[in-house]
Amino acid sequence: MTSFRSKTFLADFLRKHMPTREEMAKNRFLKPIAHRFLSPELWRFTRRSVPRGVALGLFAAFIVPIGQIFLAAFMALPARANVPLAALVTFVTNPFTLPFWLVIANRTGKIVLNIDAAMGAGAGQLAEDSGALARWLEVGGVTAFGFLVLAIVTSAVGYLAASFTWRFVVARKRERRLSRMEKRLDERLGGGAS
Repeated sequence: MTSFRSKTFLADFLRKHMPTREEMAKNRFLKPIAHRFLSPELWRFTRRSVPRGVALGLFAAFIVPIGQIFLAAFMALPARANVPLAALVTFVTNPFTLPFWLVIANRTGKIVLNIDAAMGAGAGQLAEDSGALARWLEVGGVTAFGFLVLAIVTSAVGYLAASFTWRFVVARKRERRLSRMEKRLDERLGGGAS
């Protein structure tokens, strides 16, 4: 039986696998901006920094296929978002999930651009006339536009979901704390009266 230091497995997993501030300070790419990047306010979990970190991480995950962790971290600086959370959320897109997201982005791009309806009956003729490169560019353009749409939509939804989740968790903790305080007060008052 494994013993955990915190109440949740997820917190232990994140603590074990996320780089520390000191490790990031030693990174040669981050050294020029380490004084700003390693500011303690960017590493705290607050009601404003958490939703911002989620939104920036999702945006970076879908907008850039390579180096999205660095993009999310750099965007977190001016936005005062939670840096580790922004970096962690970028793992939504990874080499294992990329084929799934490519299909979703392509379908999203086709739906938003409404390519099939706009092409109509001429789509077959265009496919015959154009070469393989033109068809590949069309599919690539639609997929790239789909990724742009996914970046914007998922970051907005992620921001709202993180914000509501944060408020729910904080309200629940406060309710429990108030309940415990009320119970202790009742015990003290009830014990003093008898």
